[in-house]
Amino acid sequence: MGVETELVRALRGAVRGGVDGTAGARALVTMDASNYRRTPTAVVTPRDAADVAATLAICRAHGEPVVARGAGTSIAGQATGTGVVLDFTAYMTEIVELDPEARTARVQPGVVLDALRAAAAPHGLTFGPDPSTHSRCTLGGMIGNNSCGAHSVAWGTTADNVGELAVVRGDGTAVTLAPGTWDGAPEGLRALVDAHLAPLRTGFPELPRRISGYALDALLPEGGGPDLTRSFCGSEGTLGLLTEATVRLVEAPRARALAVLGYADESAAAQAAAGLLPYGPLTVEGMAADLVRDAEGLPKGGAWLFVETGGATPAEARARAAAIARAADCGDAVVVTDPAAQRGLWRVREDAAGTATRMPDGTEAWPGWEDCAVPPTRLGPYLKDFRALLAEHGLRGTPYGHFGDGCIHVRIDFDLLTAPGVARFRRFSEDLADLVVAHGGSLSGEHGDGQARAELLPRMYGPDLVRLFERAKDLWDPAGLLNPGMLVRPAPLDTNLRFAVLPREPVGPPVTGFGYPHDNGDFSAAVRRCVGVAKCRTTTPTAGGGVMCPSFRATGEERHSTRGRARLLHEMLAGEVVTGGWRSPEVRDALDLCLSCKGCASDCPVGVDMATYKAEFLHHHYAGRVRPAAHYALGWLPRWLRAVAATRTARLVNALAALPPLAALGKRLGGIEPRRALPRVAPRTFRRWWRGRPRAQGAGRAVVLWPDTFTDHLAPSVGQAAVRVLEAAGLTVQVPPRDVCCGLTYVSTGQLDRARAVQRRTLARMRPFLEAGTPVVVLEPSCAAALRADLVELAGAAPHARVLADSVRTFAEALEEYAPDWRPPRLDRPVVGQTHCHQHAVLGDAADRRLREKAGLTGALSGGCCGLAGNFGFEKGHWEVSKACADEQLLPSVAGADPGTAVLADGFSCRTQLEQLAGVRGRHLAELLAEALDEGA
Repeated sequence: MGVETELVRALRGAVRGGVDGTAGARALVTMDASNYRRTPTAVVTPRDAADVAATLAICRAHGEPVVARGAGTSIAGQATGTGVVLDFTAYMTEIVELDPEARTARVQPGVVLDALRAAAAPHGLTFGPDPSTHSRCTLGGMIGNNSCGAHSVAWGTTADNVGELAVVRGDGTAVTLAPGTWDGAPEGLRALVDAHLAPLRTGFPELPRRISGYALDALLPEGGGPDLTRSFCGSEGTLGLLTEATVRLVEAPRARALAVLGYADESAAAQAAAGLLPYGPLTVEGMAADLVRDAEGLPKGGAWLFVETGGATPAEARARAAAIARAADCGDAVVVTDPAAQRGLWRVREDAAGTATRMPDGTEAWPGWEDCAVPPTRLGPYLKDFRALLAEHGLRGTPYGHFGDGCIHVRIDFDLLTAPGVARFRRFSEDLADLVVAHGGSLSGEHGDGQARAELLPRMYGPDLVRLFERAKDLWDPAGLLNPGMLVRPAPLDTNLRFAVLPREPVGPPVTGFGYPHDNGDFSAAVRRCVGVAKCRTTTPTAGGGVMCPSFRATGEERHSTRGRARLLHEMLAGEVVTGGWRSPEVRDALDLCLSCKGCASDCPVGVDMATYKAEFLHHHYAGRVRPAAHYALGWLPRWLRAVAATRTARLVNALAALPPLAALGKRLGGIEPRRALPRVAPRTFRRWWRGRPRAQGAGRAVVLWPDTFTDHLAPSVGQAAVRVLEAAGLTVQVPPRDVCCGLTYVSTGQLDRARAVQRRTLARMRPFLEAGTPVVVLEPSCAAALRADLVELAGAAPHARVLADSVRTFAEALEEYAPDWRPPRLDRPVVGQTHCHQHAVLGDAADRRLREKAGLTGALSGGCCGLAGNFGFEKGHWEVSKACADEQLLPSVAGADPGTAVLADGFSCRTQLEQLAGVRGRHLAELLAEALDEGA
């Protein structure tokens, strides 16, 4: 402990950027997207090259290793390590210069690839290599791993697109590396190459995706060598620390088309891929049907090739794609030219790294053999042998990836939790390494060797060439402190496994509040879902109305990403770095800014549901303890509002809340943000209005209109409007005679025992309707989501819980399903607003979009989260993040709307946020339709 304190103190005295040796900071970087885990001593976020050099100097003095880290999406373990982790994503994120004429850009290592592509796009340029993690991977990480991506058949690897590199070598020397010169090389490297020309000329396989080992053959004199930059690429932070890079840009096609070719299986697709290369495609990607959640838009087949073409015009791009489709020996094909449709199909491919982590039967699958490559002409035979090897070892996996380059990704259902399973993992790895070499391939074809494959490099290169790798490493890094254990002198591939520290027994009911049915009742298995692909770290909203992860986009901090929170929960269960268990302040603080928007439940490729994990944690964290005041004020909101309704004191409550001193006192006592206005309570609830209205004699299908807390007590006009529309559609509306509640506010504040009790009481009161098979129409999206998802996980053992969950319909779903012939009134006006985040994540909005189209409401609603998110935006300390979320999409869409545009917001939180931050009244779709019906009448 004393050494650590001295190291952190020394770093703080020398580094302008951040230095953090706390348990929370260290826990966030114990893992990357691989199977491996290491615990660092401290995390440094350098501001510039001087900070990098200073950190390295202090670490040399203390004998501490240094690990360079970008977005932490490496899948071979090379972004994990002991010692000091240098996180370049906080400050060193500048595009220093972009020269359109020279087609180059000078960037710092923390620049995200999509940021560079966005800056180059106005000039018609792009950076060629594009891994599926392009929205969060950094240029430094790409150079460290020699990343490739889908377009490598056209534009090559990162090494093919790099010019000069500014590097701090292991001995602290700052140098500039450039092609064609030995300048910057450590003393002795040239002599080492000259003394071993023969093995360097013959020891490296010729194939487009050879990433394994050190590229020492790039230092040979032939072909314009030496090329120190090419040799440095793919060195995984073991030779030097990158501080700046000059990269080459390529001309981006003005138009693109996508030919999707269907084949019987992935072997047939693989055999066909190489034959398409002479047509000059931009990509030739392959994947099988069991990785596709929704095959809509895909041609018939059990596997597909995604072949992209470019052109100066859409017609030219389409003609090239059509020519490939005609020439391909495939069963079926489609050519897609619409950019939005192409993006949707590419998302299927890009999400495969996550979706592949679950087999069709729910079994977990893991990386480890994610990207070996063989010559493209050998891919078909290799895949057949690969399948046979899987069967021999009793394993399963679904290959996909860059078929045009012979590079295969696969997640395999290794058992990494038991000793026999880990032993089989080792045996399979050794056998597969031999198989890849037998086909003339490379153990790594894209993401580097790391710990996953470095131990096996002698099988590919032989011991003599590997010893040359070791000697080169020693020249660059004499003290051996730069990412030790990677590439040379590696740790065994079956050590440092991330799962070894987790509990051996499942963590589930009755210990946990939720049942985790999708994870076999095991909370630790739910946490294991996060494999680190970091789609939650995107700095711009996901295309197509995505939500995840609004708090990360607001703060830019790893601990406020879905992945960061999952990492902390993993370490909480491990108990080594985060030692407080369920009482952990590190986990509590990270989860505090989780909006419980549930965006990750749908947008995360592996379905991490951080809203549920947060509620679970809060349930345990405050068990037997006094909770924050907001948990009582907002978590118990249904109780308080029922009391106001029972005593008929709404007007008095509103009058008192309008007095600034009393309002301020109430907010302070209730833990409510001072800048928030308190919503007005309706003097007459929806249920009182319902009891007092004349009963309509409907002859159509009976439906139950759910009187949720928000509609009943705060926005009864929404319920009244829904009754008007449902009855106009011929439906017979019923309302429960007694109070019912989904338990949402108790769930979101982690009061799971109370939530379960409320839900069970509700189930008893709903029993007559459920036994009659009456569908339940829920107007508030967050309540509908709670009934569909949380109810079953919390009170699933209670009678009729599943029946109620299956009975829930949104307003639009009910009209579409039970009044299919009804035609809504035509409004013929544009709309703006936001799809509720819970609706996006749990319910879906397809029926809503169809209903809006029938009503003549034009325009797409924005994605993201409004930022109020139930209790979140009202809690003290959340104002800035809440406002930042609203400023991201919702408020700009409303501010830019034309006069006469209707503002649509089905969620009470969304309407409240609009009113309080923009002074705009948002309305539920039911209100718009009801107004049109009344005007028509």
